[in-house]
Amino acid sequence: METLTLETVQPKQLSPAKLAALFVICFVSSALGGAISTLMSVYLPVVVKELQGNNSQQDINYLSGLINSLFIFGWAFGGFFWGIISDKIGRKMALVFAAASYGIFTILTGYMTGWGGVMVCRFMSGFGVGGDLVIAFTLVSEVWPQKTRAVYTGILSIAFPVGIFSAGVINVIMPSWRLGFLVGVIPVVLALLALGAIAESDLWKKHHSEKKASQASSGSLLSPGNRKAMLTGSLIFGAMLIGLWAVFSWLPTWIQSISVGDASKARGLSMMCMGMGGLAGGFFSGWLVNLMGLKRSMITCFMVCTVLSFILFKTNNTFSPIIYAEIALMALFFGASQGILSVYIPALFPTGVRSSATGICFNAGRLFTGTAVLFVGVLVTTLGGYGNSLFIFSLVFLIGLLITLFTKDLKVAA
Repeated sequence: METLTLETVQPKQLSPAKLAALFVICFVSSALGGAISTLMSVYLPVVVKELQGNNSQQDINYLSGLINSLFIFGWAFGGFFWGIISDKIGRKMALVFAAASYGIFTILTGYMTGWGGVMVCRFMSGFGVGGDLVIAFTLVSEVWPQKTRAVYTGILSIAFPVGIFSAGVINVIMPSWRLGFLVGVIPVVLALLALGAIAESDLWKKHHSEKKASQASSGSLLSPGNRKAMLTGSLIFGAMLIGLWAVFSWLPTWIQSISVGDASKARGLSMMCMGMGGLAGGFFSGWLVNLMGLKRSMITCFMVCTVLSFILFKTNNTFSPIIYAEIALMALFFGASQGILSVYIPALFPTGVRSSATGICFNAGRLFTGTAVLFVGVLVTTLGGYGNSLFIFSLVFLIGLLITLFTKDLKVAA
């Protein structure tokens, strides 16, 4: 089996203080992205009540769904375009502009008086969030010491779910949705701090200063080698993303369908198990990579998710407490996979196209994930229940496993 090695060019070692500042800014900006991505869902009933005007309930339901879809599409396109911008102007400035842009449009959301304005602001907020996430992972992957790179990239991967949790906290502290969206001030301030607090990637600076040599060694984004790597990265990340969101989106409904009596407690505890398992998996993913290597770690995640999907959705016809443990274990490897892929995918590409290609891999799946997940509900009647439908969708983990088995390994140079 051929093994690829990450670039052997060693970036200039940053001081512990500069590394800490860079990591804190990347983590907080990613966490705020998670909070802002969920904020409209948290406030939606209040927003609908205030802005509904003469719209019928059917129109309101359509508009509500459209707002969330626009954010996801903005996120996907932001991941594509900010990656290209990052390769052109540098990781640091791209991170500054992306964080500032989603902060500004989040603030503006709270000042909108009609659905049209809210939709534009949510699309642009998603556009900035998608870019911030890609750039943060790219920057950390390029400047962090190799010995602990996987560990800190794994920890960075839990920032987004921490932000999702924080959206609920914001709602409790500020019941007014207009005040709640003023949280966008924080990423704007963070962007200003980043101007002086973080350093540019030494690898990117080297590429930029030796552009002709870099072009010869890196090739274009659409060179044969990079196209193949982007296809592989997109398929692997997309397989995990589709399975994760299908389970995450429909798990409460499945719990409800197999429960007897009041299922509210079971739904709530199940989602808590999902959340805590995912956070733990992301946090410890770096240690798993150091123990097993990148490829073996990904294979393990896909195998466990495939097996647990069968156990969870095909062996449980009525609700029992063992389901909590099964959900938590599956979520543990969901979370681990996000940390592992956040290390693996940027490492597939040379410096000159790394951010652009990573953005494509991270976001290609999002363009069809939302649509795919909708079909879980469509298939319920045809397949005889949510359990069967979810199990069919979870077979995407098997596809991811097969693709990973035939990919080349990556080994971080010592």
